[in-house]
Amino acid sequence: MWMATTFGALYISLIGFVVRLGHAVPAVPDGAPLAGLGAERGWILLLLLAVWSYDTGAFLVGRRFGRERFLTHISPSKTYAGLVGGVVATTVVVGILLWALGQSPLHAILLGPLAALAAQAGDLAESMLKRAAGAKESGTLIPGHGGMLDRVDSFLFAAPVVTLYVVALVT
Repeated sequence: MWMATTFGALYISLIGFVVRLGHAVPAVPDGAPLAGLGAERGWILLLLLAVWSYDTGAFLVGRRFGRERFLTHISPSKTYAGLVGGVVATTVVVGILLWALGQSPLHAILLGPLAALAAQAGDLAESMLKRAAGAKESGTLIPGHGGMLDRVDSFLFAAPVVTLYVVALVT
């Protein structure tokens, strides 16, 4: 019962960190490539592209080089190669976006892997919720994509990580 009520509300409320990210970010310097986008949109774009690059890198590298699987009891298709590919892809994308936002790309050395691992954790948490509920998909609104929760699961965990990193370490 706890999973269906309190935990569910707390889980979904993590999306509120996206709003907080938009309010907590530093201004984008005038000469930065993404200055015209604005700080709020630019940093939320960083979050979106970080998560998408993780998913894409993990899928492509895992599909091509993935042999050794991990956490098969939660999600049977995850591989160590995919994990590494996703972390590398996220770090590169975050570095480029930090530069485009007028920040030091060196932040990507820490923020990239943190965002990538948080995205992976979100995906695994959602897989555990589906397994606990005995469901293969979290909904049918988007056929073949696991449901709406599958579309936002990684963002639910990555948003707090990116937001807290920005608040704590980016000026």
